[in-house]
Amino acid sequence: MRRLIASTFASLDGILQAPGGPQEDPTGGFALGGWMFPYADDSMDLSAAGFDGKDRELLLGRRTYQIFEAHWPYQAHDDPIAQSLNAAKKHVASRTLSTLHWNNSTLLQGDVVAAVTALKSTPGPDLQMIGSGNLIQTLQAAALIDEYNVWTFPVVLGRGKRLFDEGATPSALRLVQSRVSTSGVVMSTYVPGGDVQPGSFVTTEPSERELDRRKKMANGTW
Repeated sequence: MRRLIASTFASLDGILQAPGGPQEDPTGGFALGGWMFPYADDSMDLSAAGFDGKDRELLLGRRTYQIFEAHWPYQAHDDPIAQSLNAAKKHVASRTLSTLHWNNSTLLQGDVVAAVTALKSTPGPDLQMIGSGNLIQTLQAAALIDEYNVWTFPVVLGRGKRLFDEGATPSALRLVQSRVSTSGVVMSTYVPGGDVQPGSFVTTEPSERELDRRKKMANGTW
């Protein structure tokens, strides 16, 4: 069984939309595209987090695929990231595309959860997701993602597409690695950690005021 790894850039408030430039994804009136640009520096190892797809097969959502398809084949031939992404085998999840123009690209057929489950069971290198927020949310809900590389940038955007929305399946993650770039980007790697385990720091009997507060919450008057 090969692993499925998701790597993404995110703001401090969890926005992953259009990190690379203003025209990358302005849907919904998002006007802050390119927000990661001021923080990029040489201390960031893109390859270690899978952002170049080296030695892996790519699994991409339709929008991320189209962004990449229109960009990476047209970069300099000696660009190492372009070399890796252009050469990689690419699996694309889309309900609307019928033809793919980027070399080594194949459309997933049928239900995406079933298709990715079958793909993981085939021989081959690990599968690498880059961006593809909608697809991440679908596969997170199906517990198919084995590792998350989340690079959190020190910026608050306040609007835009989020890494996890209200439909995310509650689950715990375990931090296995983290370091900070010279520009303050926190580069963290997580693996699934099972179910969320709620608890409470309150060990005494609730006071009369607390009981009154809970009653107001139940009545919708708090």
